[in-house]
Amino acid sequence: MAIKFQYNKTALQGLDKQLKVRVRALPTIKNKESALRLEVKKAKNTAKEFDDKLSQAIEAQDKMLRLWDEYTPGLVSIYDVEMNIKKIAGVRIPILEKVLFRVGDFSMFNSPQWFLDGIENLKSLVEIAIEREVYHRKMELLNHARKKTTQKVNLYEKVQIPGYEDAIRKIKRFLEDYDNLSKSAQKIVKTRKMMEDKA
Repeated sequence: MAIKFQYNKTALQGLDKQLKVRVRALPTIKNKESALRLEVKKAKNTAKEFDDKLSQAIEAQDKMLRLWDEYTPGLVSIYDVEMNIKKIAGVRIPILEKVLFRVGDFSMFNSPQWFLDGIENLKSLVEIAIEREVYHRKMELLNHARKKTTQKVNLYEKVQIPGYEDAIRKIKRFLEDYDNLSKSAQKIVKTRKMMEDKA
């Protein structure tokens, strides 16, 4: 990245200030990146666990598949999904609190015996599926934030910090050369003046 600057002390101070800000911020950003990397890994593992759990729960229902023909569609519905927000390394993450269900009216005497167990199984299946979705979303959000943070670390480490250091070095050399030339010019003027005074 080509940093635009002028060859003067004000520009030197400004660049030095910008460099110090980035050098101070870099360890914090690196820590955030490693924390996010760890959280992404945890979320990925938990999402995988919920994937497996959901698959097992669906397989367990396969044996009862014939019974579900007797089930009344719409008997159980999701009333509300209570969510909360948690910040992990500055990223707002959804947390599932609980899933509230609405169970319609049905006759205990005219319905099959398994209905109550079936309703509980269905609720359990839906809760697992919703929690799985929440963890997949959490993983996506954390991974996106981690990528952005990694880009920022790379920008600071590989582009901006070396760019500012190079610009500061160029300005310092220019100012040193300018100072040396001006001292040399002063010496020459002084020597000439002494020669003229002697003559």
